Amino acid sequence: MSALVETEQLTRILPETVPVTLVKDVTFSIGETEFVAVTGPSGSGKSSLLYLLGLLDRPTDGKLSIGGRDTGPMTERERAATRLSMIGFVFQFHFLLPEFTARENVEIPMRRLGRLARPKMRERAGELLTSLGLGEHLDKRPDQLSGGQRQRVAVARALANDPPLILADEPTGSLDSRSSEQVFATLENLVRERGKTVVAATHDLDMAARMDRRIHIVDGKIDLLPGQPHLQA
Repeated sequence: MSALVETEQLTRILPETVPVTLVKDVTFSIGETEFVAVTGPSGSGKSSLLYLLGLLDRPTDGKLSIGGRDTGPMTERERAATRLSMIGFVFQFHFLLPEFTARENVEIPMRRLGRLARPKMRERAGELLTSLGLGEHLDKRPDQLSGGQRQRVAVARALANDPPLILADEPTGSLDSRSSEQVFATLENLVRERGKTVVAATHDLDMAARMDRRIHIVDGKIDLLPGQPHLQA
């Protein structure tokens, strides 16, 4: 299995008066088509790790490679281009633009990447939403959708540019149990049926147990659980 994401001694320290360590010496490899949970207590560094993996933040030290390319030397423009083409994001709160329809929200990443003509963007957005069971809701605004439906629109938006890597930060954290199960099934389908790699930070240990493996973070460091396989490739 080829490695899609590789970290080596990845570290993020906030340069405050008293420095705050968010992530410390994290080393692991995640292969293509893996479904990986990132678990740990609140404040342990799960979200900080995802922000580093998603190129939303820069490490203080260490190395991060995505798709075999070292991201350290990248310019801000190169990092932005990599985010648009290689990475999709799903957050706990969907962050859909309220004045736009579901279809228009999904079109946004495609407009930013600029590879498709407008009719093709509209067509692809409709196809993605339909494939996620939202074919009847294409022209509804977020306030006309349920919480689970809004989160599936967010998943469709993450898939807009067909990235190989999906990062999800507490994607079911604000949902009821039924909606959580629908979103989990959607994420699992991305891996099993669409060949994506999904890395999801979650407090839901039942959800984590159903994923391929766990990266458990405590105080910014990887903490191996009993019986947990070594995380490096």
